[in-house]
Amino acid sequence: MAVPTNRPKLRTAFKNARKISPLYTSGPVAATPDGQKIVTCVGEEILLTDVTSGTEICRFLGDTQTVSSLCITPSSSHLLVFTSALSLRIFELPKSPTSSSHAVPPIRVINRAHDAPIHVCETDPTSTYLASGSADGVVKVWDILRGFVTHVFKGHGGVVSALKFSYPRDSGSLGQQESMQLITASVDTRVRIFELSNQQKSGGLKPIAVLEGHASVPRGLDVTPDGRWLISGGRDSVVLVWDLSPLFHATESSKKGKSKAIIPKLTKTIPILERESGLIKVWEVKGGNTVFTLGHERSRISDDSEEQRQIVHGMQVIYYLPEIETIVSVHADQNILFHSLSTRQLSRQLIGFNDEIVDITFLSPALTSPSQGARDTHIALATNSSLIRVYSSEDLDARLLEGHTDIVLALDHGADGRVLASGSKDRICEGHSESIGAVVMSRKSSAHGESPPFMFTGSQDRTIKMWDLSEVDLHSSDPARCKSLMTLKAHDKDINSLDVAPNDRLLVSGSQDRTAKIYAINYNSSQKSVSGSLTLLGVCKGHKRGVWTVRFGKEERVLATGSGDKTVKLWNIDDFSCVKTFEGHTNSVLRVDFLNAGMQMVSSASDGLVKLWNVREEECTATMDNHEDKVWALAVSTDEKTILSGAADSVVTFWEDCTEEQENEKETLREEMVLKEQDYYNYLSLNDYRKAIQLALAMQQPGRLLSLFREVSSANPVSESLSGDPAVDEVLRTLSGSDLTRLLRYVQNWNANAKTSEVAQRVLFTILKLRSAEDVMKTFTDEAAELALANGGISQKSSVNLNGGTALKEMVESFIPYTERHLTRMDKLLQESYTVDYILGEMDDGMFDEDEDLDMN
Repeated sequence: MAVPTNRPKLRTAFKNARKISPLYTSGPVAATPDGQKIVTCVGEEILLTDVTSGTEICRFLGDTQTVSSLCITPSSSHLLVFTSALSLRIFELPKSPTSSSHAVPPIRVINRAHDAPIHVCETDPTSTYLASGSADGVVKVWDILRGFVTHVFKGHGGVVSALKFSYPRDSGSLGQQESMQLITASVDTRVRIFELSNQQKSGGLKPIAVLEGHASVPRGLDVTPDGRWLISGGRDSVVLVWDLSPLFHATESSKKGKSKAIIPKLTKTIPILERESGLIKVWEVKGGNTVFTLGHERSRISDDSEEQRQIVHGMQVIYYLPEIETIVSVHADQNILFHSLSTRQLSRQLIGFNDEIVDITFLSPALTSPSQGARDTHIALATNSSLIRVYSSEDLDARLLEGHTDIVLALDHGADGRVLASGSKDRICEGHSESIGAVVMSRKSSAHGESPPFMFTGSQDRTIKMWDLSEVDLHSSDPARCKSLMTLKAHDKDINSLDVAPNDRLLVSGSQDRTAKIYAINYNSSQKSVSGSLTLLGVCKGHKRGVWTVRFGKEERVLATGSGDKTVKLWNIDDFSCVKTFEGHTNSVLRVDFLNAGMQMVSSASDGLVKLWNVREEECTATMDNHEDKVWALAVSTDEKTILSGAADSVVTFWEDCTEEQENEKETLREEMVLKEQDYYNYLSLNDYRKAIQLALAMQQPGRLLSLFREVSSANPVSESLSGDPAVDEVLRTLSGSDLTRLLRYVQNWNANAKTSEVAQRVLFTILKLRSAEDVMKTFTDEAAELALANGGISQKSSVNLNGGTALKEMVESFIPYTERHLTRMDKLLQESYTVDYILGEMDDGMFDEDEDLDMN
């Protein structure tokens, strides 16, 4: 008796749930004071990102030029952007993520804000003013909301390198009235202090103090909340602490008519002599000692990569967020780090740019045993780098794994996802003579705390090596030296892919020599020794180009291969014959994997597409498109509800199964359609033609409308109404907006068919008789405006074309030739009817003449 099996339900749809895309490539960076949002630049585009989730909130409309400087107001209300075109663009920060794909436009644009490139900008604590410094030594202060210049400060000895507003609110103890100053620094090594008072607007706009102490360009400025202490840091590797309290007394004296000036005092010089190598140090100002250090210096980086360890432009890209006690640092390797001062730990890391993604895999580091713990909580990426990126699957917080000294090409995880193996151009485990392009680990789950028993690597040197992992200590942070159990010359060209069967008994290799070879794995482990070998069982031949990917079935004894010949082939492992060929990709198939107990496959290719296949029917059931370049990387989660695809366009896409959701939507739509159809028949039975026609238009069912108009005209052939029923005439006369334009498009299609042209001409005749040309044109204009609003608003360019004339003109031009054809056909029928009448008349006369002759005889 056969045992019934519950075959899994086929998955038919995957949606683009979220993605990891380039976040930062170069340029300035700004974060909101609460640390929840960050503004970065990707090329010439400006992005606003939610720091907590790592998702993009919106993009801002630029002027196709690179961004030279930007800042966010302390109230998080506005974003101020200067570009290399010397323009100032002011944006309002959205309160919530924008659903539209269109970029957020600026609320104000000042085309020529300066006469030279603007390198620095800063807003005041009240979010009222913006200061900008240019390369020609000019500093301007802007009113943000009204967009005009309030102050212009000149006299800097070159490029303005730093700006800072001072607006002390708690300086009563210092005897100072509330006033605002602007502190500037430039390449002449001087720090200047300007008074932003009403008297200064019309005065000489000279600095009230010039501080000299730096031997090189000051790059960073900051002031304490009470306005007493100023800190300046420069490229001369020193930080200077200035006491500004004498300046307050000097200001009061000048108001009383005294001309004696008191210069702020330099109270402390803190030398920062060594290069920081990407580290952030927190210093005690009084003692000049290091309190603690944030971050760590990366190991195994050559002297040629020294720049990769340093913070870009020193202190200009270190931001302190006092609300959350966090320091944000931007690094030369395009990473953005958030360090918590309370915990003195790295709280979050955003990776700006991943470059070309060549491999990807799921990880489960929180899994405590093969059956307990969360699975697939992280993903590992191999990019065009020696560092492996490890992301959290939920919030996209990332970390970097060091160890390799050259580009990582391949990744694989153990059966439970707790162990990660990587292959690189640096020849892992010191055994191969060339780059390692494939790595695969044992598929059986290991006991708690134990490593998988063995691992295979495939290389450009055309050999396969088997490695013993039984002695590897997973709890040690030191690199482990693996023992090679065997080396096999396997192929005639580069080995691109390896896979181990679920039972750990078979190994398959795919190569550029167009073949896939299947081996029996012989692994013996005892207390005294460990040994391993491979025995060739068969060769799968049939591909016309190199084999890029191989994968064993998880349930059945089958093998899938993807090739440069654009096909996926399914092989029988018992006799090594090709049983199915899947065609659909337009370029090389790079990755393939199984779903649903082998009933389905998923593949990715150089055409940028990810395809879902029905194995039994040998057809593609879904195509997922979100990449613009080769999709090198593909991974399937343990529950098979998520597919990851990574491509050369630096994008990782999370495809989530939405089959059930889509089926529920279809069922809901079907139920709604049934109810609407019942309502439609009810309206017809009550002769409520208005609601019947409107409902048929809403359901987008031209067939029902055609039947309705045909029945109305045939039911009353001698009616004096234009359409055949006065009620239908009234509906066509008052039909408004998109309903009328949709009906006219249906009529346009009916008019192209001789069988339905009579109804089309009658409806069209009725509309044109009952409505004016201006009325019809207005409906097309209203429809164009509705579409423009639905697509994200009406721009200045598109508003010119919203008169509806273009769409109406195209429709009229399509009506004319078919109408002329119908008219010609009717004229011909009319002429033929005259001929028939004549023939019948002649036939009648002849018959009567014959009858008369018979009577006479």
